[in-house]
Amino acid sequence: MLTLDRIYQAAHTLKGTVRRTDTILCNNLTHDGALYLKTENLQNTGSFKVRGAAFKMAMLSEAEKAKGVIACSAGNHAQGVALAAQKAGIQATIFVPSIAPLSKIEATRRMGAEVRLIDGVYDDAFEAAAAWQQAKGGVFIHPFDDEDVIAGQGTIGLELLEQIDGLEAVVVPVGGGGLISGVAFAVKKLHPDCKVYGVQAAGAGSMASAIKEQKLAALEKVSTFADGIAVKSPGVTTYDLCRQYVDEIVTVTDDEIATAILTLMEKQKLVAEGAGAVGVAAVMFNKLPLEGKKVCAIVSGGNIDVNILSRVIHRGLLTTGRRSELTIQMLDKPGQLKEVSAIIAGLGANVTKVIHDPGGENTDIAGCTLHISMETKHKQHFREITQAIRAAGYCATEGKS
Repeated sequence: MLTLDRIYQAAHTLKGTVRRTDTILCNNLTHDGALYLKTENLQNTGSFKVRGAAFKMAMLSEAEKAKGVIACSAGNHAQGVALAAQKAGIQATIFVPSIAPLSKIEATRRMGAEVRLIDGVYDDAFEAAAAWQQAKGGVFIHPFDDEDVIAGQGTIGLELLEQIDGLEAVVVPVGGGGLISGVAFAVKKLHPDCKVYGVQAAGAGSMASAIKEQKLAALEKVSTFADGIAVKSPGVTTYDLCRQYVDEIVTVTDDEIATAILTLMEKQKLVAEGAGAVGVAAVMFNKLPLEGKKVCAIVSGGNIDVNILSRVIHRGLLTTGRRSELTIQMLDKPGQLKEVSAIIAGLGANVTKVIHDPGGENTDIAGCTLHISMETKHKQHFREITQAIRAAGYCATEGKS
């Protein structure tokens, strides 16, 4: 069984292998209280996952090490296993779902692991890894449903209590549940009054659903760009630990996650992946009872593909009203675009794109449509612009039509 002594043993074993990541106080997010960020996105391999993987491998016998290790992962656990195996001189074969970012896949290969890509999500990779282990042998390093792995992740809980005096709540990303199980166990054993909250993507809320329904069941599908927590079914061990030690699990949308990533970049100069930003998203969008409390959100990873990052930034700008789109119906005559542009400029917005559509079948022959993209300060600013254009006699609707 998982014990506090095991987590302390993990903390001792991992010295020199993992970083004791900083906690950063930030008071410029939407939270009425003291908010700290635990920067596991700055951990070796860019994710907390190396903690559990390295401790699990340290506990293997020499005979087990000689057989090699097998793992499945959307990317972060893969890198953690690959790094730990490289340092220990162990052969690693890692099954990765095809949805994993290319950057994570290539980073895993660079650390010497054999990577096998599997069509589908994490659960499909898990099935392939299990079949490979049965056929070829080797030790399976589970990404979350293993007590040694959980103990390794629990070292974060020990660090938090040492770094933040009077900590009242911890907000933790949840996929399969390994991170929150370890953190919650350590925190509750040492500081029972501290709340531990979990956060999942709305399109992959397997643990939230299991806790609500009080039974384990696999989701039919998952849908989120937060690939690190896109898990159809939580673990048996992690489910039991979450039932005992976690106070509540909530979900956030992909738009909210994108906004959190953008905010972390702009205000904290931190790069987070989707899975790493869900805790911050829950704080920003008031999903939890945190008013006036001293809170720490764990930014669990920063391995986001740059191609996805550009899309995420765009979505975050749209969600916060920093990038806006307006459709205007008008008569096609000289001077109208100039008048509309003057209204927009006069209210302090910047037009970035204009598309003139002369219309088509079933539209006014003398009419046209303007599609305008602009940079605005926030949603209220955009509403003010829309109202001003309507007041000038134009038919204006928000978004593209």
